[in-house]
Amino acid sequence: MSLTLDTYRQLGRSGLRVSPLALGAATFGNEWGWGAEQDEARKLFNLYVERGGNFIDTAVTYTNGTSERMLGEFARDRRDSLVLATKYTTLRRPDDPNSGGASRKSLFGAVETSLRRLNTDYIDLLYLHVWDPTTGVEEILRGLDDLVRQGKVLYVAISNTPAWQISRMQAIADLRGWSPLVALQLEYNLVERTGERDLIPMAQELGLGTVLWSPLAGGVLTGKYSREDVTTPQSDGSGSVRKSFNVALGGVTERNLAIVAVVKEIADELGRTPAQVGLAWTLRNPAVTAPIIGARTTGQLQENLGALEVDLSPSHLARLDEISAIDLGFPHAMLASDHIRVQTRGALKIEARR
Repeated sequence: MSLTLDTYRQLGRSGLRVSPLALGAATFGNEWGWGAEQDEARKLFNLYVERGGNFIDTAVTYTNGTSERMLGEFARDRRDSLVLATKYTTLRRPDDPNSGGASRKSLFGAVETSLRRLNTDYIDLLYLHVWDPTTGVEEILRGLDDLVRQGKVLYVAISNTPAWQISRMQAIADLRGWSPLVALQLEYNLVERTGERDLIPMAQELGLGTVLWSPLAGGVLTGKYSREDVTTPQSDGSGSVRKSFNVALGGVTERNLAIVAVVKEIADELGRTPAQVGLAWTLRNPAVTAPIIGARTTGQLQENLGALEVDLSPSHLARLDEISAIDLGFPHAMLASDHIRVQTRGALKIEARR
């Protein structure tokens, strides 16, 4: 089944409609050593929106603020038709302790900074970027709700936070009539599936749309790494900062390369690229709203968008699931076991309805 960028999906329990692939703007600007200059970034933006894309993701500190500034310039003439998402909590000024974290002061300062850079009156979707255990959830939720009531933010969301904290926050927001969280952003891909233990089931239960960062595992699923990178990790000799970074972080392992091998096999069978297969696997997951694709060139973006046309068969999905399966851990593995099924249901046939 072929998808298109204008086959929109509902974001969680909100009424917001977003494209099935979000465009990541962390590549807008090369301050981090691997991004796109302004002219190339504009081409990326234009290609995405001309294909019907409307969901663009950035953060207040991406490429030291260049990402938001470029995005604000590119989006100026079509602002109302776009869903712009940004984030707060990462440190905006290294010598100012209140320019980071989840506090009310950090929140309001980050939002005003983002509004100014994006050259807009409102942010469609604002994420808490990274969990801050030093700030109480009531302070966070009330601050987010105040911004929604002021019209500066339309919807609020969360990223990189334990499931139990998110579920607690959602319950408090519901009970107090504050703006609910409508989306969860998390790392999820064929290499990193531990979100299946708690985060993704929680999101489905509580009405949060799931938006994926690093759906290609930092490039590991593109197939550009080899076992040589495991045994003798080093720069690839071409100045690839991103590749060296991923190797140093331990993303290139025997397990991950085994997953990539199956991805490559399926890509060859379908006449597609490994990146397209890796993205298609997330797109076909009913628990996923939108993976975020990041590209430095229009060629890379064109390749990623090709994932919308990849039709994975049940056999392909089974092979990918088997090679990348994780241990769900306690209590999930126990609850899913045949032993518990027999103990709780015996031979009865019970149809579960949701």
